[in-house]
Amino acid sequence: MRLPAVSIVLLALACALPAAAQASRAVAPHPTPAPPGPSLGPDAAAGSAALARKDYPAAAAAFRRALRSHPRVVGLLNDYGIALDREGKTDAALAQYHRALVLAPNDPFTLRNAAICEFRAHRYAAALPYLRRLRAVRPKDYQAQALIGMSRLALGQNAAAARALSRAAALRPQDLRLLYTLARADIAAKQMHAAIGAFARIMHLAPQSAEAHTLMGLAAERTFHLRQAAKEFTAALRANPRFPGGHRRLALVYAKLNQNAAAEMEFAAAVRQSPNDAVSACFLGEIDVRRGQPRAALPWFQRAARFAPHYALAWAGLGEARLDLRHPHAALPALRRAVQLDPQNARDHYLLGRAYAALGQTAAARREMHRSAAIQAAQRAAYTKKLNGSSPHRR
Repeated sequence: MRLPAVSIVLLALACALPAAAQASRAVAPHPTPAPPGPSLGPDAAAGSAALARKDYPAAAAAFRRALRSHPRVVGLLNDYGIALDREGKTDAALAQYHRALVLAPNDPFTLRNAAICEFRAHRYAAALPYLRRLRAVRPKDYQAQALIGMSRLALGQNAAAARALSRAAALRPQDLRLLYTLARADIAAKQMHAAIGAFARIMHLAPQSAEAHTLMGLAAERTFHLRQAAKEFTAALRANPRFPGGHRRLALVYAKLNQNAAAEMEFAAAVRQSPNDAVSACFLGEIDVRRGQPRAALPWFQRAARFAPHYALAWAGLGEARLDLRHPHAALPALRRAVQLDPQNARDHYLLGRAYAALGQTAAARREMHRSAAIQAAQRAAYTKKLNGSSPHRR
């Protein structure tokens, strides 16, 4: 791997780093099972065995039975919450963690699990209170600091994210994944000197690591060297086949190169690796819609909406697929949800207008079409203004 100067790489990355979209890719936290306690009977043992083999419905059913006899065991409530979380039942899982926190308000395992549950559901602001409480209980818990930083990065609070991630990296100075996330936070915060320091530490520790190759690939992608980006992302996956976001990142580059078969293969690999990857699921759904196979697309969008209920693209895709299947009644609530989550998305308003029109609600259809056109006009005007103001010689 040929390495340009570190400062050039970081400058390229700084061009257009989408912090919120990238924050959750850097680390893939997992809920923490409670430490073993006294025997709670065969149902609890069956639940633990099912959890270990990743049979989450069976684990949830077993823990639910065990809790009938032991309703105040904090560890059991945590294990039940983990099983529900892995099924994509975020709110049901949180209900179990809340029950546990009533019994033990400062239990670090419960605070961590509740935070991770919110984080995995892309509810970053909701994760922060749990993480702050966990940090108060365990000041030297590097994962609490890291998740605070990643949550703030996803929320666009870049300087605060960099501070929290820097504290986490001080606790784990050899952690490549953490240094990688810190470098991205520093770039997002426009703290280039600090970012160069983090990247230099990665290159010193492991120049052929997935983290190093990924940063090189991102630099190539930002400077439109897409084939080089694909090579670097492929090398990252070779270095660490389970590097979070690796398959999705490579798939997106293949999509930009119009290598659609390769992109689809990588998106599918991303979903196999992370079943709650809503972005990859949505892209697979979009591929099916473009093929004229909306029925095949439905399960992808449904999966995305289940695992990321606040992700507008999942609801928009679900609504569009239902429209293409001539089910406007079923499409309408999904498209309303998409517009509620992303009110400035012109296409979502257009799709909602189509649904209203198919149902004969002419006035509502006209209103949504007008909104779609107004948003597009405003976006064009903003883009033109940006272009006109981009010259360094304009006064």
